[in-house]
Amino acid sequence: MKRLKFIDNISGLQLFQLMKPVIFLIISIVFTKSHLTRSEIGQWEMFMFIAGLMTFFWVTGIIQSLLPLYHRNKTYRKIGDNGTTKSPEIFNAFLLLCFFSLLFFILGHSLKNNFSVFHFSGNVPYINLLLLYILLSSPVCLIEYIYLLNNRSYRIFQYGLYTFTAQLILIIVPIILGKDIIWSIYGLLSITLFRWVWLIILLRRYTEMRISVEFMKEHLYLGTPLILTSLISGSAQYTDGVIISAVYRDPAMFAWFRYGAKEFPLVLMLANGLSNAMLPEFSTRERMKESLAKIRVKSKRLMHILFPSAMVMMLFTRWIYPRMFNPEFQKSADIFLIYSLLIIPRLVFPQTVIVGRKKTHITLIAAILELAINIPLSLFMIKWNYGLVGVALSTFLAYVIGKMFLTGYLWIKMKIKPSEYIPVRLYALYCLALALIFILIDHRIIDIH
Repeated sequence: MKRLKFIDNISGLQLFQLMKPVIFLIISIVFTKSHLTRSEIGQWEMFMFIAGLMTFFWVTGIIQSLLPLYHRNKTYRKIGDNGTTKSPEIFNAFLLLCFFSLLFFILGHSLKNNFSVFHFSGNVPYINLLLLYILLSSPVCLIEYIYLLNNRSYRIFQYGLYTFTAQLILIIVPIILGKDIIWSIYGLLSITLFRWVWLIILLRRYTEMRISVEFMKEHLYLGTPLILTSLISGSAQYTDGVIISAVYRDPAMFAWFRYGAKEFPLVLMLANGLSNAMLPEFSTRERMKESLAKIRVKSKRLMHILFPSAMVMMLFTRWIYPRMFNPEFQKSADIFLIYSLLIIPRLVFPQTVIVGRKKTHITLIAAILELAINIPLSLFMIKWNYGLVGVALSTFLAYVIGKMFLTGYLWIKMKIKPSEYIPVRLYALYCLALALIFILIDHRIIDIH
C-alpha cells in the first residue's frame, strides 16, 4: 500500500480512532435492517456496553499516563537505560494492562451469577463470552500507541484499515446469512485474537522485555488519578447508560437510547486523537510555548472541519434516523441532537496540557464535579418528564462545567490564558451558530423530516 504523505502521528491516530465508530455505525445499520428483533439488538448493545464499562477507565488511565512517561521518567532516565532503543516502558505498560484484564475477568466470573441487568438476575447476555472478550480485548489497545511512540504514523492507519475491515466482515456476514447474534460475537472474538498476534510481534520488535516494579509504581502513581477520573466521570454513553438501564429496566428502551447516545464520530475521535497525540509534547517545560501554539493551530483546523459538519448532520438527523435504521428508532434522533452539542466542550483541550504536565489529580477533581452534576440532574430530568432527552441534556451541561473548571485552573494556577491554546473568537462564533441551529431544530422551525 502506497504511503500517504499527509499522515503524521496526530492524523494517523485520529484516522484510526475514527474507524471504530464508523465500523460500529455500519454494524448498527445492518442489524436494524436484518432479521434481528429490537430486543436482540439490545442484547448486542448491552454486551458491548458492559465490556466497555468494565474496561474503559483503567485502559484510558494506563495508556494516557504512559504517553508523558515514555523516555521521560525517573526509572529509565535514558532511552532504554542500557544503550538499546527498545522500550521497557511499553512492555511494563503491557503487563499492567494484562494484570487489570485478568483481575476483571476473575472478578466477573465471581459475580456473574449475582449480576443483574434490566432487572433480571443472572441474565447478562452471553456472560462467559463477554468475560473472555474483556480478558482479551484490553491489552490490544496498546498497539496503535506503540506505533505512535515509535513515530510509525502510517502503520497506525494501516493497522486500523486491515483489522477494522476484517472486524466488519466477521460481525455482519453471519447476520446477513441469517445466523443468530452469537455468531457475530464469535467474529468479534476472532479479530481480537488476531490483534493479539499483531501485539506480540510489536512487543518483540519495539520493547525490551524487562520487568520493573519501580516503573510500574511510577506509572500507577501518575495513572491512578486518570483511572479514577475515567471511572468517576465515565463518558456520556457509560454514565447515561447506567442511569437508563437502572431506571427503565427495559432492553428496548436501552436500545433506543444507545442508538441515539452517540456523539458525532468525527468530533469524538478526531478530538481524542489530537489530545492523546499531543500529550508527549507537554511533558517538558522547555517546549510549552511551542506546544501551546501547536495545539491552538490544530484545534482551529478541527473547528473549521467539525463545527460545519456537525451543523449539517443536525439539520438532517430526524430525516436520517428512521431511514438509516428503521422507524422504530425515530425517538433516538432527539437524543443524538443533544449529544451533537458535545462538540462544544470536546474542541477545547485544557486537559491535554494538565495531563501532559503530570497534574493528573486536577482532572480527577473535574471528574468528581461532573459526576456531582450529571447524576442528580439526570434523575431530576427524568422525574420532570424529560425522559431520555433529559439525561442527555444533563450530560452536556456537566461536560461544559467540567471543561470550564479545567480551563480556569490553567488560567489561574498555571498562568496559561485560554487564548494561548484556544482560538477564542472563532470558537465563540461557532458555538453561537451551533446553539442557534439547535434551537431552531428543537422548536421545529427548521424541520427536515
